[in-house]
Amino acid sequence: MNKKNIFGALALATVAAFAMTSCDKSKCQVDEKKVEGKQAVPSDVKIAYVEVDSIMSQYKFCKDYSLILQKKGQNIQNTLAQKQRTLEQAYMNFQQKIQQNAYTREQAEQIQMSLQKQNSDLQALNQRLSGEFQVETENYNNALRDSIQHFLAVYNKDKKFGLILSKAGDNLLYADKAYDITNEVIVGLNKAYKPAAPAKEVKAEAKKK
Repeated sequence: MNKKNIFGALALATVAAFAMTSCDKSKCQVDEKKVEGKQAVPSDVKIAYVEVDSIMSQYKFCKDYSLILQKKGQNIQNTLAQKQRTLEQAYMNFQQKIQQNAYTREQAEQIQMSLQKQNSDLQALNQRLSGEFQVETENYNNALRDSIQHFLAVYNKDKKFGLILSKAGDNLLYADKAYDITNEVIVGLNKAYKPAAPAKEVKAEAKKK
C-alpha cells in the first residue's frame, strides 16, 4: 500500500482591496443648459480617497477578525496534523507487523482496508474544514465591505463627495494628499465598531500570551 500525502496546509485568506464608492443622486447632463428649469450638474465634483492598507491595519474590525480567522485556521491545521500523525504511525506499525509475519492474509487485508478508509476520511475532513473556513472568510470579507460602505453612506451625507475611491498599491497612479480622508474614515469606523463576543474572547486570549 502506497503512503498518501494526506495533509494540505491551509492558508488564511485576507482582503487584498475593496471598492468604496458613494454617488450623489443627481444625474450628469451632457448639455450644460438648464433642463426643465433646473441647473445642470456642476463639473467640479468633489472627490476623495481612502488608503486601503491603513484601513486593514488600523480598523479594529479588521484586526479583531484577523485574529479570529488566524486562530481558527491554526486549529484546523493542528487537528489535521494530529490525525495525520496518528494514521502514519498506524501505517508504520502495520508495515512492521507485515514484515514479522504477524498477520494472516485475511487479517492484513482487513487492516489495510481500515487504513485506506481512515485515509479517505481524513481527506474528506480536510476538504470539509477547508470549505467551512473559506465560507467564514468570505463572510468576514462581506461584513467588512458592508461596514465600510454603510459608514461612508452616513459620512457622506454631510461631506457631499461625488466619488470616494480606494487606494491600494498602485491602482491610483497619483493622488493629492489633500483628497485623503483615510484618517477621518478610520476614526469614524472605530467609533462605530462594537466588537462581537468571539472577537472579545480572542483578544482576551491574545493578551494572556
